[in-house]
Amino acid sequence: MTGVLVTGGTGKTGHELVGLLRGRGVPVRVASRNPAADDPDAIRFDWDDPATHPAALDGQDRVFVVPPVQSVDPMPSVGPFLAEAQRLGVRKVVLLDSAIPLAPRAPELAAQVRAQSGWIVLRASGFMQNFLSPHPLGERIRRDGEIRTAAGDGRVGWIDARDIAATAAAVLLPDLDAVPGDQRDYLLTGPQALSYPEAAAIIAAGTGRPVRVLHASADQQAADLRTAGIPAEFAAILADADADAGVRAGRQDELSTAVLNLTGHPPRTFTQFVQEHAARWAAPAA
Repeated sequence: MTGVLVTGGTGKTGHELVGLLRGRGVPVRVASRNPAADDPDAIRFDWDDPATHPAALDGQDRVFVVPPVQSVDPMPSVGPFLAEAQRLGVRKVVLLDSAIPLAPRAPELAAQVRAQSGWIVLRASGFMQNFLSPHPLGERIRRDGEIRTAAGDGRVGWIDARDIAATAAAVLLPDLDAVPGDQRDYLLTGPQALSYPEAAAIIAAGTGRPVRVLHASADQQAADLRTAGIPAEFAAILADADADAGVRAGRQDELSTAVLNLTGHPPRTFTQFVQEHAARWAAPAA
């Protein structure tokens, strides 16, 4: 056993994964654009700076890949990185993908991973953590007590990032190298698909604070995302993923048992998530 390189090592999923792997005694290299000075295993890594890639890969036999956030085309940076990982003999790559591809070439990237023996794609449904600040969705709930969405009553199999991390750990650990049936692709969801109105009702019940849902057009939602600081091109992609091309059309109303099958425990429910984080939705002071 050598070690696991975790890209996006300080992000929602990466941070949880690092803790789980370290708890099992697995050597971890934590890659991020701003590595912690007090972590000897942290290393600077930037998808936009290929010069940082070789040092991150050096000596690692497993890699967890989180493509660049808010990128409309991850292939120019991630594709060569994967090719270099293959050249160096990395025996396992686990790619975190989205259940609805958010970039036109995301399927091409996933196919590049699936083509390699032992390499795996985890296609995660919507993150429950998106309902928390500083995500634009969570910030609007906290600030205004509302959700604005183009998804209508379409449902999503919301999943806690901690369950994604637990699944990634399960397929990265040495004693689980042989995943069931040599499967190369897993859909990861929570135990229940919920619409935004249903999620809002659960948050309201768990916090005692009303949360209203306002239905918006894709253009309106994209404008809201741009106002929140999301680049225009990616804001349009996110809004489209909620509108007729995505959630509204039923493309995320799907559940899987992959978390339970691979980790041995069921994924957290949205109600459990709300109970744990109720204080995060407290109304801001007047």
